[in-house]
Amino acid sequence: MNARTQDLSAGSGSGSATTARDDVTVMVAGQGGDGSLTVIAFLSRALSQRGLDLFRTSNIASRIKGGHAAAILRGSAVRRGCLGDKLDILVAFDDEAIEKAGPSVADDGIVIYDVSRGPLPGGILPPTARVIEVPFGRLAVRDLRRDLFKNCFGFGVLSRVMGLTDDEALDCLKHRFRRLSEEDLMPNIGALKNGFAFADDLDMTTDHGLIELPRLEKEDRIMITGNEATAFGFLAAGGRFFAGYPITPATDIMDWLGKRFPQFGGVAMQAEDELAAINMVIGASLAGAKAMTASSGPGIALMQEGIGHCGSAEIPLVIVDCQRAGPSTGMPTKPEQSDIGLMTQGAPGDFPRVVLCPGTPEECFEYGVLATNLAQVAQCPIYIALDGLCQFTYTVPAFDLDSVEIDNGKRLSDAEISKLGEYRRYAITEDGISPWAIPGQPEGMGLMTGNERNEWGQVSTDPANRIAMVDKRARKIDSIRHRLPGAYEWGDEQAEVGVVCVGMVGDVLAEARERLAEQGTILICHRPRTLWPLLDDTVDFVKNCDRVYVVELNKSGQLAQLLKSAGAPAQKMQSILKYDGVPMSVAELVAAILEKERAR
Repeated sequence: MNARTQDLSAGSGSGSATTARDDVTVMVAGQGGDGSLTVIAFLSRALSQRGLDLFRTSNIASRIKGGHAAAILRGSAVRRGCLGDKLDILVAFDDEAIEKAGPSVADDGIVIYDVSRGPLPGGILPPTARVIEVPFGRLAVRDLRRDLFKNCFGFGVLSRVMGLTDDEALDCLKHRFRRLSEEDLMPNIGALKNGFAFADDLDMTTDHGLIELPRLEKEDRIMITGNEATAFGFLAAGGRFFAGYPITPATDIMDWLGKRFPQFGGVAMQAEDELAAINMVIGASLAGAKAMTASSGPGIALMQEGIGHCGSAEIPLVIVDCQRAGPSTGMPTKPEQSDIGLMTQGAPGDFPRVVLCPGTPEECFEYGVLATNLAQVAQCPIYIALDGLCQFTYTVPAFDLDSVEIDNGKRLSDAEISKLGEYRRYAITEDGISPWAIPGQPEGMGLMTGNERNEWGQVSTDPANRIAMVDKRARKIDSIRHRLPGAYEWGDEQAEVGVVCVGMVGDVLAEARERLAEQGTILICHRPRTLWPLLDDTVDFVKNCDRVYVVELNKSGQLAQLLKSAGAPAQKMQSILKYDGVPMSVAELVAAILEKERAR
C-alpha cells in the first residue's frame, strides 16, 4: 500500500459496483472557510452540463466568519424544487459535519470524510453506508503548503465517485476561478489532480464512478435565485432606483442590482438604516423613477410608517420582503413564512396595497415585472412576499425578455397636462386612480403630504372629503383585481382532500402529492399567488373540498387566519405547521398528511 492510501480505513473497500441514478442529493459540510460552498458550486456546473435540473441551498451560521457551514445540491432528471429526503453523498470536512448531517445519510449513501483532525465519529452513520476516509487537509498542506486547497482536492475525489471526467471537473474549476490569475489558478488545478490520483490509488471506482448519472438533452438554462430573479424582473420592467440596508437574506437584491444598474442608468444605494432606505425610495418615486426596496421582517417593520405614507400619498413603490425566522433578530439565516400578517395588515390606517407571492424563480421574475407595473398603475405599495425561495438556487430556462411589457399607468405627458385646464393631483375618479405628473412638469404642480388632503393636495379634515378620499383609494384594488395572478392548482379535481400552501412549500407539496397518490391518498393542491387581496378562487377552493390542510412555515397559522378572514369555512381547515427554521421535507409533509387522515 503506497503513502496515499495509508490513512484509508480497512473498511473502505475497493471495486464497488456502479449505481445508476437520475436523482441525487449531495451535501458538503465543514467549518466556514473550508470551501463547502465552493465544492457545491463546482458540482452544480458539472450536473447542469449533464442536463440535470438543479436545486441548491445552504445551511450557514448567522455570523460574519466561522461556524458550521453546509451546502446542499439536488440534481434530478425531472424538476424538483426541494431537497431529497436523504443524502446520497456527504463530503464532511470535520466531525461536526458527521454529527449534524450523518443521521440524514441514506442507508446506501457514500460518505467522504476528512480524517486530518481525527478519526470518524462512531455510531452516527447508517451501518450500511460506505465511508471513504481521506486526509484532505493534511495532504493539501503537505503537497501544496496550504489547507485552503483541500476543497479542490476533495472535489477531485468526489468527481471520481460521481463518474465525472477529468475534463468535466477541470472545466468546473476553471469556470469558478475564471477571475484568478494563471499563477493563482495552478495550485488549485494541482490540488484537483491530486484528488484524482488519490482516488485512483484507492481503486475505489469503476469506469463510471460509484454513481452513474445520465446525460440529458435540455434547452439552455440559467442558474438563479429567487432574489436575483425578482431583481431581474424589476430591472426589465424599467426599475432604475433601489435603496436598502444590508440584512439577511435580502441583501442579494441590492448586490445584484448594484452590479448591473450602471449600464442602464440606474442607481442602487446602501442607506444607513431602513428608515433612510424607505424615504430614499419614496423620494425617487416622487421624482419619476421606478423604485424598489427590499428587506426582511425587522427591516420591513421599521419601514411601516413610510409604507403607510406611500399608501396615503399615492406613491408607487415595490417592496420585497425576504421572510426569515423571527420575531426580532430571530434566526437570520433560516426561512419562515411569518410576515403574512405584517404585509397584509401592517402600518396604521386604511390604505390599498397588493401582496404577490411567487413560488418559483420564473414567477419571481414575472412578479418583479408585474409589481413594477402595478405600482405605477395603482400608485400604491406593492409587496413581493419571498421566503426561502429568495436564496435557493435553481436551473430554469432563460427568461423571455421580449414578452416584458411596461405599463406607466396614468402618468401624464406635458401635452396631456396642458389639455386638462386644471391639474388636480388627487382627482377623484371612477376607478380611484388619479392621473399624475412628475414634479417639475409644466403646469403639473401638486402638493404631497402625509396628511389627508383634497383633490389639489391641500390638507383637509373635512368629514365629507375624508370619506371621499378613503373610498377613492379603496377603489384602486377593485380596478386592478383582474390583473392579479390567480392561484396555481394541480392534482385530481375529484379529490375530497385539498391542500393549500404558498411560496417555497409548493415544490415540496408537488412531490408529496405524487408519493401520496402511490399510497392511495389523492389530493387536489392549491397555491395562492396573490395574498392580498385574497382572491375568490382560494376561498372557493376551500368551500369545494371536503377537508383542507393548510401548510405553512409559522406557529400561528397566519395563512389559515387570512383564509378565514376572507370567508373560507374554518370548520373545513386544519393547519400543518413547521417553524424550526428547517425547510419542510417531502417525507415530513407526507407523514403529516397521512397522520391527519388516519386521525379522522
